[in-house]
Amino acid sequence: MRVRRRNVGLILMDRRDFLKTTSAAALVASSLPAKAEPGRQPELIRQENSRPGADFQLTRVMLDSSKGYRSPTIEGYCSRQSVKAGETLDLFVSTRPAARFTIDLFRMGYYGGAGARLMTQLGPFTGQEQPVPEIGEQRLRECQWQACTSLTIPADWPSGVYLGRLTTVPISADQPYWQSYLIFIVTDDRPADVLFQCSDNTWQAYNRWPVNESLYTDPRAAHAPGVSVSFDRPYGLYPQTSIVNQPLSIGTGEFLLWEYPLCYWLEKEGYDVTYCANVDNLDPANLKRCKSLISIGHDEYWDVRQYHNVKQAIDEGLSILWLSANDVYMVTPFSANAAGADNRRLTRETCFGEFREEEKEAYAKVLGPFEKPGPDERDIIGARTVVPFNGGGDWTCTAADHWLFAGTGMKKGDSIPGLVGWEFHGDPDTTRANLEIIAAGNVWAGGTRLGHYAATLFEGPKGNLIFNASTIFWSQGLSSPPGHLLPWSHGSRPHGPDPRVQRITQNALTRALKV
Repeated sequence: MRVRRRNVGLILMDRRDFLKTTSAAALVASSLPAKAEPGRQPELIRQENSRPGADFQLTRVMLDSSKGYRSPTIEGYCSRQSVKAGETLDLFVSTRPAARFTIDLFRMGYYGGAGARLMTQLGPFTGQEQPVPEIGEQRLRECQWQACTSLTIPADWPSGVYLGRLTTVPISADQPYWQSYLIFIVTDDRPADVLFQCSDNTWQAYNRWPVNESLYTDPRAAHAPGVSVSFDRPYGLYPQTSIVNQPLSIGTGEFLLWEYPLCYWLEKEGYDVTYCANVDNLDPANLKRCKSLISIGHDEYWDVRQYHNVKQAIDEGLSILWLSANDVYMVTPFSANAAGADNRRLTRETCFGEFREEEKEAYAKVLGPFEKPGPDERDIIGARTVVPFNGGGDWTCTAADHWLFAGTGMKKGDSIPGLVGWEFHGDPDTTRANLEIIAAGNVWAGGTRLGHYAATLFEGPKGNLIFNASTIFWSQGLSSPPGHLLPWSHGSRPHGPDPRVQRITQNALTRALKV
């Protein structure tokens, strides 16, 4: 039996030792000012986070039942997943019973530890109960609500993830107010070091609003093809409450659960970061403007056009940090909604990559009759989702002398407890000559069923870096922003911020940004 040693502290290295274990060129490149490029604003995020922060959290939430997913007292959604400065976004809100309400709009970041900046308050508006749509073809629930307001994004609002805190206005002082969120992404065209891609396709795939309608609730099978979901509906409570039960995140998809700790940490550290939705990477130009793309959290559902654009970008020198897992697993093409607005529906079509025979046998009833699978996700990740799909375990170093571990003090066999979960990657692409397995070990589904994960790294054709951390929980080791709760997976949980996770991420970004 392998004895796993846990390193409880961060070993400090002097400059001479550090230069022995990491690239001097990368250190020099990271310390020099960015080259002047049209539209480049390398200090934008540092300057933005010097502004006063504000409390963005919800205080009062009323779910429709103890097992429900919605907050009908007040809930809402936006007309687009992402929007640029100067463009207009419609906001849709329903209140039951009818009530006046306000919308506080926050940009998420660090802001001295507050975690957000209040950008503006809208309203008060006169709310009304808006209709719940019937289930249509392919189990689609698609709202056609009346907008309460239209917002033109100001020119000085930086790219970022924006939350709208919806709050009812009580008629009298002896009545409670109720709250929930809506969410959108402000994107841009500026060159930047890091492109933070929100995994909002997956947020919507798991969204069960209003009753039990997601890509997983078709009575035929949990992964049945030909099921659709719409972005034209509020985000309900995250449904896997055995993983994390956080009603105070309602309306934000999975952003506050898996993605916000990375956002908070990147902006605290002053990285030159810009943000986008999954849909934005249907445009290859969106990937060409940055040095590195980060996939974060749970990035399972992709349009195949995203895949081809990312593969092309890797060939052209883009670095990718997969600080995520279960990535690029299901082919879900975008389509227009009933009103003709582009890219507002997702439909499960097939899977990425051929399943192995044991996977087909184990999950034949669950996976459904997938035909003509998409391209192999290992080509852009280095590993892939395997059976068992989920579980929990420790993230164990297998290559201690690798530059990725410089400054961490980790030795071969040392583990970061509970960091792997609840889904992961395995089956590394061993046909790729330059692929390295830098962490590997066991996970247990249900606490008993054995599985194996592998964190990998390889270089693209331009010396660019493709790093696969192989866990949805990676961001839990980076920071613990205001209101954040740690998840739990199959009897295992991460321990929160860890200097080794922070240093590994810094090392990966340093190498990625030198290209």
